Amino acid sequence: MLPLPEEPKLRFFICGSALRGQPDHGNLGDAKFLGEVRTAPRYRLYSVRNQHPGIYEVPDGGVSIAGELYEFTDEQHEALMASEPPDLYEGDVILEDGSTASAMIYPQRLIEARGFEDVSHHGGWAAFKASHK
Repeated sequence: MLPLPEEPKLRFFICGSALRGQPDHGNLGDAKFLGEVRTAPRYRLYSVRNQHPGIYEVPDGGVSIAGELYEFTDEQHEALMASEPPDLYEGDVILEDGSTASAMIYPQRLIEARGFEDVSHHGGWAAFKASHK
């Protein structure tokens, strides 16, 4: 009997409430933690109702955002998508090593229309949350 082909894995960048030590980390289930990473300095970070981050890519004035890289199976990916807040969509981010990973992006037009706070100077969601304890 031939071995079953290995299920494809998805690299996913986590930068918000599902980080280790954050309240929604359990939403990742048993996804494989690959390490702490940062994005290339091409993004802005916003606090969406102080509940989760909203990030999007900018042509200039971007920062490097701290996060974690995970490897998901299709099933783990589906579970994560089902737990994500409204308005987020999946897209690619560029990591500081030049590789890409999937991530949850928040539409720039909604951030601007709703006046969410720019917290990019913190460099990451965990640092922002720690500064507000």
